[in-house]
Amino acid sequence: MIKVAMTGVYVDDVATAHAFYTHVLGFETRIHRDLGDGTSFVTVGAPEGGQPDLQLLLEPGRGPISEPYRRALYEAGLPCIVFSVDDIRAEYERLDGLGVRFTHPPQRQGPVLAAVFDDTVGNLVQLVQPGG
Repeated sequence: MIKVAMTGVYVDDVATAHAFYTHVLGFETRIHRDLGDGTSFVTVGAPEGGQPDLQLLLEPGRGPISEPYRRALYEAGLPCIVFSVDDIRAEYERLDGLGVRFTHPPQRQGPVLAAVFDDTVGNLVQLVQPGG
């Protein structure tokens, strides 16, 4: 069986992304290493009770491949990553109360309820609640 162990998301600024993904979204830091050249290797993951073996790598998003890719996704209104939640309305209210900017509130999209927000570091992120 093959399982996803780590996936990356390009961000404008790794330190700002780390703060947003931990302090606002509630992820925990898994790895935080200074690479000595002014960059950091940072991964976050779901807190206890989540997916202990899955990490999200916060990757520097400046470069000839990453910048056009991120810009095209953002301008098209497409999320770079999708997170599943148990109660999307409660999570929407919590994040909205923290000042997170949503492009749309929870709404039905086929078999899920979905909402999309700006992660403050150059990406749109989608929350889904299966069944909803």
